[in-house]
Amino acid sequence: MSTYDFPQDLRDAQLALHRTRAAYDEYAKNLPWSAEPLPGWEADAQPQSGYRSAKPDSPGYTPEQREQVATYRAELLELSATVSTHPYWAQLGEGVVAARMALKHAHEAQSGTEAG
Repeated sequence: MSTYDFPQDLRDAQLALHRTRAAYDEYAKNLPWSAEPLPGWEADAQPQSGYRSAKPDSPGYTPEQREQVATYRAELLELSATVSTHPYWAQLGEGVVAARMALKHAHEAQSGTEAG
């Protein structure tokens, strides 16, 4: 596997993107299934198994939850743009895809134990 000399600001932005995405995913686990209030439902039983998928009523997001989701999404968008438009990519020519994939794991090699 090739090694790349990623600039520190690019590494920092990618790590911040990993961390922000992980924080958003963790936060989203406890959100209602719908951002808007919606009634629950139960589907018909599936053939061969009898399994019925269902959702309880959703109260929708609270104003605080909406604000937090918007904050996470704005930060994720900004960090994604910072990483994907960094001037470093222009100097690579060929192999940009492999380098971008390597960047996603650069923090693992740097710390050894840190999982972003």
